[in-house]
Amino acid sequence: MLKRKIEDRLLAWKNTENRNPLVIKGCRQCGKTYSVLSFAKKHYAHVVYLNFFENPEYSSAFSGALDVGTIVIMLSALMGNSASFVPNSTVIILDEIQECPQARTALKFFKIDGRYDIIATGSLLGVRGFGHAPASIPVGYETVIDMTPLDFEEFLWACGIDDAAISVLRQCLRSESPVPEALHSRFRTLLLRYAVTGGMPAVVQAFADTRNMSTVLQMQRDIVRSYEDDMLKYAPPKDRPLIAECFRSIPRQLAKENRKFQYSAVRKGGTAARFEGALQWIEDAGIISRCRCLSITELPLDGNAEQDVFKVYTRDTGLFVSMLEDGTQFDILNGNLYAYKGAVFENLAGDIFSKMGRGLYYFRRDSGLEIDFVIRWRGKCVPVEIKASTGNTKSLKTLLKHPEKYHVDEAIKLGDYNVGRDGSILTLPMYMAFLLTATAPDRPFPSLPAAGAAAAERK
Repeated sequence: MLKRKIEDRLLAWKNTENRNPLVIKGCRQCGKTYSVLSFAKKHYAHVVYLNFFENPEYSSAFSGALDVGTIVIMLSALMGNSASFVPNSTVIILDEIQECPQARTALKFFKIDGRYDIIATGSLLGVRGFGHAPASIPVGYETVIDMTPLDFEEFLWACGIDDAAISVLRQCLRSESPVPEALHSRFRTLLLRYAVTGGMPAVVQAFADTRNMSTVLQMQRDIVRSYEDDMLKYAPPKDRPLIAECFRSIPRQLAKENRKFQYSAVRKGGTAARFEGALQWIEDAGIISRCRCLSITELPLDGNAEQDVFKVYTRDTGLFVSMLEDGTQFDILNGNLYAYKGAVFENLAGDIFSKMGRGLYYFRRDSGLEIDFVIRWRGKCVPVEIKASTGNTKSLKTLLKHPEKYHVDEAIKLGDYNVGRDGSILTLPMYMAFLLTATAPDRPFPSLPAAGAAAAERK
């Protein structure tokens, strides 16, 4: 059984007094149902499970009056002895709730009634233009959690890496000392495996059980096809071809030297007016993340982001790799992370950061200056350069030379090397990216040189 961080969040929710019904959103096959059922069986005497996709007839229980007493009577009649509705010791799981809009509306009445805990899951709850929109979203009466496929740390757990080994990485980050060679080699190998496997639970489990990459690739491509099927099933008919074109253009977008998303790369002559809604649909379905361009390298990042200039990354690098030509997996596992013009390595960073809950930002100027990512770290705005192999850091050095203009005094370089420092640039192995949390100021930055400090103070 795969260990998931969602378990701690579910337990925290259950331990909250006067809790709202819980809604867990996430892309298809990211593990919502399995995690919720596993949790419910551990912590409740009675579990009532409804899957509106597999059993559409359950929707009829929500088609009339939405008071809880009526709903329970109707469900009891439909489910018979398989369901026990015992007040204060029962959790009702409403799986694929997007298939029954009235059930989403009914969450308000379950909250007010208070006799039963409710956990709802849905794969496409955020999608715009979704054909089964609820009559009324119960604002203020539900708690929403976004769930992703396994992040890199969860993948490490699945591969047998324990917390003690990860603690060594944290200590090396705090002290800025190299990771011991044996661990460094192990984590480098696991990073390559994560790049091709990704975090879809069934795929990770198959990899852990069989190490058969052909099986992994087939499962990933089946998931990609299921996403395309969702586009045909749930998107408004007029938008379906546009959504499919946007989705299939992602590998081409990331193969460009300038990875800024261009609608003309979706279709010759394509414009934002024609394709923006289609791209938003894919983002709302949890398949991609946008990385927005900053107008200035300064906090707050979201407040300084340009809304119409952005890059696009898949939320799961394994699925992205499966969309590329055959042989890409082999190249990556043999250490060639610079395959596909570095797109895999850059998407890997976006995958790790976005699954941490980070918004994604980058910085670019027409002069050619470009920073792959900009993050908040230890209370500061910190540029991050991604280098799949040893390379120059001209853009980073330019920013650091001009703190009065760019407002940064520290930078991070992530790549295929060990921990080190070159002046104001902290070098880290790519596998340590998941430790760069926005909070937890483990170690203050080194003091600025006097001239730089004075310039920053004046600014």
